[in-house]
Amino acid sequence: MMAGVTSRAVLVTGASRGIGRAVASAFAAGGDRVAIHHRDSAVAAERLRAELPGEGHVVVRADLTDPDAVRAMVDEAAGLLGGLDVLVNNAGVYGERDAPHPVFGASYEQWRQQWRQVVETNLTGAGNVIWCAAQHMRDGGGRIVNVSSRGAFRGEPEQPAYGASKAGLNALGQSLAVALAPYGITVATVAPGFVETDMTTEHLRGERGAAIRAQSPFNRVARPEEIAAAVHWLASPGAEWASGTIVDLNGASYLRT
Repeated sequence: MMAGVTSRAVLVTGASRGIGRAVASAFAAGGDRVAIHHRDSAVAAERLRAELPGEGHVVVRADLTDPDAVRAMVDEAAGLLGGLDVLVNNAGVYGERDAPHPVFGASYEQWRQQWRQVVETNLTGAGNVIWCAAQHMRDGGGRIVNVSSRGAFRGEPEQPAYGASKAGLNALGQSLAVALAPYGITVATVAPGFVETDMTTEHLRGERGAAIRAQSPFNRVARPEEIAAAVHWLASPGAEWASGTIVDLNGASYLRT
């Protein structure tokens, strides 16, 4: 981490709602300065900035599928925060929820469109954010935490591009954990299962919601704050030896060996 810094500079992508919002809140509650990234949720991002405890929080914007916008956004965040100590790669898309793309059930055009949208955001975009953020961490070290998914392991038959993008993010994180360790930069990953957010509300209603909750022996889904707590710890000074790890956060709904 940056020498002598007690209040860290933290960039959280996709921070205006859901898991990202909870992550930004956890870091702010710990005394850190947070850059709240969004793509097209300026009102929600500004509202969060106003609600966060502490001072020095900022809002930055970029479409992660635009490499130039990514670089400008990361550099802006570092400039406004006075450096960059922590990156949380949270932003991601599942694809159009009303347009799944199984091999037999989607047109070739739909198939290609979904792969392009999902992979460019969840994997290529995340990789570009990491490259840009690492430039600001090279001399002082840092923490990078990626938000993946249990879908990387159990599969996503209706949204295969999503599962593949998250599996790729896992592999990217492990590769960079090795590559960046000599610079004092750690890279770790959390892999949540279903999380209760505004984006998943419709899926948790009725019989479908009951079936989703029943996937876990706790008979519920995760709260965003539970994911944020793990992310916050992985970015802590004491978590260096967790670099390269992928932490399952799915309430025993899926067990891998």
